[in-house]
Order: sequence, then C-alpha cells, then structure tokens
Amino acid sequence: MSDIEMSEALSFEKQICFSLYSASNAMIRAYRPELKALDLTYLQYIVMMVLWERDGITISSLGEKLHLDSGTLTPLLKRLEAKGLIQRKVNDKDERVKFLYLSESGKALKQSAQSIPEKMLCKTALPIEQLSQLKQQCDALLNTLSR
Repeated sequence: MSDIEMSEALSFEKQICFSLYSASNAMIRAYRPELKALDLTYLQYIVMMVLWERDGITISSLGEKLHLDSGTLTPLLKRLEAKGLIQRKVNDKDERVKFLYLSESGKALKQSAQSIPEKMLCKTALPIEQLSQLKQQCDALLNTLSR
C-alpha cells in the first residue's frame, strides 16, 4: 500500500466505525425521552424487551442474547430488581444457574412501552424497508466480527 493509499485509508471521513458509533449514540439519545417516562435506561429497556418475550430466561442466556458480560449485566439487573420490575431466582437443581422473572410491575410496564417502537420509527423518518436492510447489514457485520 502506498503512502497516499495509507493516508486515505486512515481518513476520518472514510471510517465506518465512527459512523456506526455516532449512529448508535444518536439512536440511544432519541430513545431517552420515551424511556424517561418509563424510568428506564436504554439497556434496562432492552433487558425488559427480552423478558417480555421470554420470561424465565437464565442470566447467562440473557447475556449471550444481548452480548453483555456479567460485569455489565449484574449491576443492570440489580437496578431493575431494586425498581421492582424483575426477580432473580436460583435454580433448585443447580444453584450456579439463576433465572430472571418479571414481577407484576414488570409485566404491567409492557403496556406502557407498546408505543415506543412506532414513535422511534417516526423519529428515524426512514422507510421500513430501508431500516430492515440496515438491521440485516448490522447483524451480518456483528456475526462476521464476532467469529
């Protein structure tokens, strides 16, 4: 690679990593007003979305699904438990395995969150087809980089 090609490769404007980082931060900021009404952070919200789909998931399965390590997940779950939205229960057969269950308040919160996806769709102002393609591309990139 020539010096010119090397210089162009390091050009800030050509870096996809920064575009992804900036878009991700902007998306999370766009969620804040909606989630503030639910008293949730973005990470708490995605944990709740998983539990609304699959109540009774193991903590390790949740971490794998969300690509979060225990150092990030443990304090996050403690805060959700302190808010009374979830309960952690030890498996009777293997105490190393812990399950997560929604409390009644956690189940009820789902109703309040129902409108968020549509509001976020409106905020992006992009056609659903384009957003679907973007998600597929991000998923493909994640799969490639995770190998």
